[in-house]
Amino acid sequence: MELIGWLGSLCFAFCALPQAIQVHKQKNADGTSHGMLWLWIFGEIFTLIYVCSTSFSLPLVVNYCINLLILVVIVYYKYFYGKTRKINL
Repeated sequence: MELIGWLGSLCFAFCALPQAIQVHKQKNADGTSHGMLWLWIFGEIFTLIYVCSTSFSLPLVVNYCINLLILVVIVYYKYFYGKTRKINL
């Protein structure tokens, strides 16, 4: 059962990896909605807090931590990459 837990957790953890790779290749996350990103971020953080404070399960903690790291890539391209100030002369 432990192996099944780890396999499932890793599959969930890396399911966002193709999206992060695509966003990195395109150098933007324009097709990703703001609402989905914010719900995803808060869902990951709140669930990670819950798992850590109740029934600590290492596969789940690894899942949420990896997912948050991948999510940082998508958020970076959505909100920060290529955003420059335009100065009107």
